[in-house]
Amino acid sequence: MGKMALAVVVMTGLGACTAQYRTHGYMPPEEDLQQIVPGVDTKASVEDLIGVPNASGVLDNSGYYYIETDMRHFAWQRPKVVGREILAITFDEAGVVENLTTYGLEDGRVVTLNRRVTQSADSNIGFIKKLFGNIGGLDLGGLIGG
Repeated sequence: MGKMALAVVVMTGLGACTAQYRTHGYMPPEEDLQQIVPGVDTKASVEDLIGVPNASGVLDNSGYYYIETDMRHFAWQRPKVVGREILAITFDEAGVVENLTTYGLEDGRVVTLNRRVTQSADSNIGFIKKLFGNIGGLDLGGLIGG
């Protein structure tokens, strides 16, 4: 019985030294995004197709933002953000989809990964930068139960 207890302690110790990765937030799958038609779909149809956004345009309610963050947890160290993507769906005054743009981080700078319409949605780039910067500052430990 003593050898079994020692083996459990050793295995638990080794398991604590293995990095764990968790994904927070939600990024709709590409096949669902392909169903959204700029100039046709509305806020309601977007919600029906891909779900309610993580955030929406704060000042003028002009966009929906879907945010997915990959976190690395290792032993006693503070969780580290290892990846983040933001999908920005912008709407016109009538609530019809104008553009779908996916942003990511590259060398600490916000970059456009994919844009469905050639029209630039970069007027909201300041808000996107804030989303990248502020979410990493949240204490996610309380949200995931430890």
